This record gives sequence, structure tokens and C-alpha cells, in this order.
Amino acid sequence: MIHLEWPWLLLALPLPLFIRWWIPADIPAEQAALKVPFIEDFTLGETQAISQHHQWPLWLAMLAWLFLVLASMRPQWLGEPIEQAISGRDLMLAVDLSGSMKEQDFIVENTSVDRLTATKKIAGQFINRRVGDRLGLILFGTQAYLQTPLTFDRTTVISLLHESAIGLAGESTAIGDAIGLAVKRLRKQQSNSRVLILLTDGANTAGEVSPLKAAEIAAKHDLKIYTIGIGADEMIIRSFFGSRKVNPSRDLDEKTLIEIAETTGGKYFRARNTQELETIYQLLDTLEPVEKDHQYFRPKTELYHWPLAITLFLAGVISIRRMHGKWWKT
Repeated sequence: MIHLEWPWLLLALPLPLFIRWWIPADIPAEQAALKVPFIEDFTLGETQAISQHHQWPLWLAMLAWLFLVLASMRPQWLGEPIEQAISGRDLMLAVDLSGSMKEQDFIVENTSVDRLTATKKIAGQFINRRVGDRLGLILFGTQAYLQTPLTFDRTTVISLLHESAIGLAGESTAIGDAIGLAVKRLRKQQSNSRVLILLTDGANTAGEVSPLKAAEIAAKHDLKIYTIGIGADEMIIRSFFGSRKVNPSRDLDEKTLIEIAETTGGKYFRARNTQELETIYQLLDTLEPVEKDHQYFRPKTELYHWPLAITLFLAGVISIRRMHGKWWKT
């Protein structure tokens, strides 16, 4: 349907008539000096021809003014209503990029991959499902960095997650700083829910803020934290001297991760393989469901340039006619 953004500008339509009424027309001197004592001196046909000759530019000017007023009212074409899902939740992901994430104890599509590669695959699918949430991404190692501020653009968040690399933020693990950065970015946001999903495979070995102190600050600002400890419990290493079992997750500080989650009203999860990691993110969908607030918007297409073009064309015709009249007189 066609919609007028500023319909009240229709009141300007009679403006030229008011100006004509209030301001008398300026009579050229050469016409003022001409006195016609007897109207009979002119034939009726000549009078009609002169009248018609002078009236058609006036009609063109009136038509041009009509289209100009129409253009100023900003006509728009409104498309079909489109539902836009808005949940009111701010959800931040914090992903560990420390050196231990290069441990290849995960299987993706029958191929042994490192922990970060598995995280990218599963977390990317999780992000893509979060329609209506504002998402952000924090990458941390020795230091914590805000990779993506809060946005509804899930494609950008996934793309920047896939571009991350092990060691990009340093080889150590600053869990407390990652939580502190999330609090800083979320505390001033007007939202119905603030959630941080923190994924790590180690213990806090760097940073200026302890993880438990950061968790207390997060709880004061109503930030719920879900922690995920990633890494297999055992791994077979084959060498020249035979095979032996090792625990690649021996440095994982599960006790601290559990306390962080409990302090903030969240939950701790353990991901030993790709299937468990995928199950965890599906469970997070259940714990933090996408609540759609049914809002609609209608795409708008501006149409004002069409009546404006007609106005300019008619103005050009009138200008050419007046210039032609002056040339003809000279």
C-alpha cells in the first residue's frame, strides 16, 4: 500500500492562491501604458487566442506545484509485515585461546582436531540458533579482548569466531579478566537477561582479577555465568616404547568453574568430546530459551523522487517557454 509520511503538508497546497490574493500582481510598465478605449477594437477570436496563450503556462505551474507538494509529503510503498524476533537477552561468549587449546583430543567428522576447532564448529551452530539475542564475543588467553561487541548480526559473530587462532591472546589463561570484561560490557545494557558462557580447558594462570572475585562482581550486576570445562579425561599416546594413557585435562580447574557458576546462578558443564559439547549447547538452548517478543516491521520504499521528477520536468517546460517568448520578442 502507499503511505504518506507527512500528510499534513497537504495544507500547503492552496499557498500560491493566498500569495496571489495577498500580494497584487506587478503590472509591467509597457502594459500599464497601453489604454484600450474601445473593447470592440479587438475581435473575439483574437481575445480568446491571447487568453489561451497566456493560460496554459499557468496550468502547467499549478500542476508542477501539485506534484511538488506530493513529493514533500514523502509517499512510500509499504511492503508486507515481517516478524522480527527480539528476546531482550544479552548473551556473551568467552572462548579460551590459550596454548593448551591446541591439544588434539576431539573428533569432528572422523578427524582428530584440536579443542578450538571443535569449539568453533559447535559454538557456531549455537550462535546461529540464537535468533533475537544480542550476541558478543570475548577471546582470552594471557589477556582478555572484546572481539565482537553486542550485536544482532549472528553472521559476523560466527565469522570472527572462526577467524580466531590459538595463542592470539597469549599462552596463559586469564579467566578472571574475561569475566571482568564481560561485566564491564554488560552492566550498563538495558536487557531482560544477561548471560555469559565461558569455555576453557585450564586454570586461571594470568590476569589481574581472580575468577571468584570476578564472579562475585558479576552476581551483583545480575550476570549469570555458565561455565564449560573442555578436554578429554584420557588419551592414548603411542610412541616407540609403546602406548600409554595420559590425562590431557589434568590442568582443568573444575572446582573454580563450579564455584563461578554457582555464585552467579548458572551451571557448570563438562565436555569430554564433541558429542558432549554439542549436547551442552543444546541444553543451554533449553536453559536460556529464545523468547520471541512478536514485533513487526514493514519495509519501506521511497517514492518521492517520481513526483519530484515530474515537477522538475514541468518547471523546465515553463522556463523554456518563457525564454522562447523573450527571444521571439527580441
